[in-house]
Amino acid sequence: LDLHPLHKAIFSPPTPDAWDVAFLSSDWFAQAHAEGTVADLSPWLAANPPAGYPDGWTRSLLDLHNFDGFVLGLPYHDGPECLIYRTDLFADPTNQARFAEQHGRPLALPRTWEEFHQVARFFQRPEEGLYGTVFAAYPDGHNTVYDFCLQLWTRGGELFDSNGAIQVNTPEAAAALSFYRNVLNDRGAVHPDCRDMDSVKSGLAFATGQVAMMINWFGFAGMAETVDESTVKGKVDVAAIPSSPGASPVSLNAYWILCINRQSRHQDVAYQFLRHCASPAMDKLLTLTGGIGCRKSTWEDPEVNAEIPFYHKMADLHEYARALPRRRDWSEIAAEIDRLVLAVINTDEPIEKLLEEAQGRLG
Repeated sequence: LDLHPLHKAIFSPPTPDAWDVAFLSSDWFAQAHAEGTVADLSPWLAANPPAGYPDGWTRSLLDLHNFDGFVLGLPYHDGPECLIYRTDLFADPTNQARFAEQHGRPLALPRTWEEFHQVARFFQRPEEGLYGTVFAAYPDGHNTVYDFCLQLWTRGGELFDSNGAIQVNTPEAAAALSFYRNVLNDRGAVHPDCRDMDSVKSGLAFATGQVAMMINWFGFAGMAETVDESTVKGKVDVAAIPSSPGASPVSLNAYWILCINRQSRHQDVAYQFLRHCASPAMDKLLTLTGGIGCRKSTWEDPEVNAEIPFYHKMADLHEYARALPRRRDWSEIAAEIDRLVLAVINTDEPIEKLLEEAQGRLG
């Protein structure tokens, strides 16, 4: 299921017991807890936990779905956002010489957003089927929101003020959206199908050799090393996301859990399934077949790192990854941010006006 149908199936099922186990996005944790949608796993975890629980996971994959001891589920699919790039393109002597001649500096991984845009334009070669970068700009209420938060945070901005009130009408937000409008509408820098691509489609575009670099979930770097369709195996690596000068590195941590319907008539069997999926062997298998395991043992596993040489970098990304706010009304807030970002990239309306209007709708 796509995100909107999945949300409906979980929170508005045709009958209360229509599902037993679900894949729950971290965007929906607060809503699931507030509405009593899922069962509390803490009794099962106390009596019969998965191997190595909880020390086998980082705190960043345990705390967000734990509400004062009420545990919504078990982590199943992870992947902080990062810069994913083609090592062969950056290491190519011809590319290095051409870039240095054109820009007067060595070809290197972009550290700022201005450098990111410049490097994307350098690699834009549609006649070769290669595009500088890709953004997942499909309007699903998620990807554009993630992009906005990253653009905001990497400029030192914040989505909420010290009192917890949402604030989108800020100089940092204006700078973030100005860059996003410029780069996404630059046909000399981006894949032409960005507006029709979610994160999966953009990840596949990278895996099939169409994209030089992108900001996307770590999982799509791993996918480029594992799926049969990939034409870039052995030519992929990950790095920190660009930021404004003086700003600290930031990643976005969003993840999925397997949870049990509070109305399920098969909760004990469902928990055994969750426990099985959370085992070291299954977490590793998930990773080797294109998903993203959540256990530290998987990140450090020699076989996994032989197949996906950068997998051990997952722990480093989690060190500076941030999560979206854990709010029951986050889906409504995200819908307004999505509306704002789409207006920015699809119209010529002044960004300051769009921000003022969005702030008015958000309160």
